[in-house]
Amino acid sequence: VFQGCNWPPIMAGLFKGFTPADISGQNQPKSSQQRGIRSSIVEAYPRIEEALDTIWPKKAPVIVAKCTDHRTLLVIDGEVLFFQIWDNPWAPTLKLLHKYPSMLPKFQADRGAVKFVLNGANVMCPGLTHPDAALEDVEAGRVVALHAAGKEHAMAVGFTVMSTAEIKEKNKGIGVDNWHFLGDGLFKLGPLS
Repeated sequence: VFQGCNWPPIMAGLFKGFTPADISGQNQPKSSQQRGIRSSIVEAYPRIEEALDTIWPKKAPVIVAKCTDHRTLLVIDGEVLFFQIWDNPWAPTLKLLHKYPSMLPKFQADRGAVKFVLNGANVMCPGLTHPDAALEDVEAGRVVALHAAGKEHAMAVGFTVMSTAEIKEKNKGIGVDNWHFLGDGLFKLGPLS
């Protein structure tokens, strides 16, 4: 579990209206900063460690782009591959998650939740406990991939507000904050230079 995460609750659709104009500054981090970011990504997502050299080659140019509303983008070789909200863990973009689908725990929402998730809404517990839904066992405060029932690729990246056990037990309220979804501004964002 990510200790000390600073996230205000109910942060749905953080990139819904995002445009390149929301990027307020870019800088190239020092190599020591890059190593720190890299190690925090491996620590948060151990499933990706073997592929990290392919995703983030050692000599690839890296840019950290600061954005409005406490959002930060990690740009590797011109492509936005990770984002960060406040001081929370770096989270993969959907484009990266579609290339490496096993890097995050999978939460499958029922079909009724799909249109709401794709409009930026948070995922309510009943949408995750429906018979069509499926959840990997995770603690609260984890970044997860949100899938639609019967679909191969994730429709969103979210942050668990409750553990899997709590979601099943309480079955009411917000289970997952929807941070980034198919069709939002971050998903539509092209390469950055």
